[in-house]
Amino acid sequence: MFLALYVGAQTLWADLRGKMSREDGAVATEYALLLVLIALAIITAAILLGGAIADVFTRGANTLASQG
Repeated sequence: MFLALYVGAQTLWADLRGKMSREDGAVATEYALLLVLIALAIITAAILLGGAIADVFTRGANTLASQG
């Protein structure tokens, strides 16, 4: 009875260690995917805001050119 309990505990412990060691790769992959998504969001926002800011400066330059 104690031998079966001991073997069961050792098997459970080995399974948990195996899962934890495999999780490291999955966690790293998830962080890499998250980093890529954040980078894409920043690039998209920069492109959209860059166009809007360029329009503001163009209008300001046109206004100054027509005043002078």
